[in-house]
Amino acid sequence: MASSGVKRPPRPAPASSGGMARKVVLAMAVFLPVLLYQKLQPPPPKICGIPGGPPVTGTRTRLKDGRHLAYLESGVPKEKAKYKIIFVHGFDSCRLDALPISQELAQELGIYLLSFDRPGYAESDLNPASTEKSIALDIEELADNLQLGPKFYLIGFSMGGEIMWSCLKHISHRLAGAAILGPVGNYWWSGFPANVSWHAWNQQLPQDKWAVWVSHHLPWLTYWWNSQKLFPASSVIAYNPALLSEEDKLIMPKFAFRPYMQQIRQQGEHPCLHRDMMVGFGKWSWSPLDLEDPFAGGEGKVHLWHGAEDLIVPVSLSRYLSEKLPWVVYHELPKSGHMFPLADGMADTIVRSLLLGD
Repeated sequence: MASSGVKRPPRPAPASSGGMARKVVLAMAVFLPVLLYQKLQPPPPKICGIPGGPPVTGTRTRLKDGRHLAYLESGVPKEKAKYKIIFVHGFDSCRLDALPISQELAQELGIYLLSFDRPGYAESDLNPASTEKSIALDIEELADNLQLGPKFYLIGFSMGGEIMWSCLKHISHRLAGAAILGPVGNYWWSGFPANVSWHAWNQQLPQDKWAVWVSHHLPWLTYWWNSQKLFPASSVIAYNPALLSEEDKLIMPKFAFRPYMQQIRQQGEHPCLHRDMMVGFGKWSWSPLDLEDPFAGGEGKVHLWHGAEDLIVPVSLSRYLSEKLPWVVYHELPKSGHMFPLADGMADTIVRSLLLGD
């Protein structure tokens, strides 16, 4: 058959498998880091009081940097109070978890009690630059905003107990006394012998060792580690019953089924829980063992309380601190766990000891 004279265009050469592989690798090199970055980034906090955010239901005060702290007052009116106490709540808690001092004791001694949501919890704004020092300065500014006077008492529980050491370092001139209850310890504080730190470290469940290790060494992974499903995350966040002593099992119903629990994490878990871990277990430039007696003149006391059966916060670091800081009045409760401040009558015992030396 005769040719029509029309030339067909040449067929393109098939792409080599090596060239296609290079393109796939290049695409993965571009997109995988983007996907990974998105996975590692916590969602933005749900800011209270703005459209779409949680409502503001409590009383708040504005700090100099524009942030707000929500607070709750109880006891006698501050104008009539003989003693003014600020309570600093623990992990996964809020201002409504104030130390349960009886109204009878408050009236008897003239006690005004102020509790507040720490930054990122419940209705207090997140501090994106939070450090172990910044919370102490927040407490001082809160006291000034509410006109508590030149000196006040502090009581802190659990993670709030750890914050007491920072307050003793940074705002001790404002304190009339302090009570430290079952304080969280940082396993990397300088001055602790290796055997003491190691013993305390090994009291944790394996999954908590990992969660704490990440928050100290790789803080930028803290959100991902505690939200991923590949490995078990913090058992404290999950309320693992294995962490409860026999006494804690009896007390825990008072704490675990609070009607306001949803408010505590309403801004997101990262602004409160994860940042708490990043700061509490972070890299401090100093240690409580470096502190000198803030009340060397005898005008106040520091009381340290810890349950010997505490399975959430090992007692070992508190024991060592009390041995090396002779100005600390140490109270070890032989049959108590972590939740001892909620035991019947215990709050009144703690407060009487702080205010009256009983």
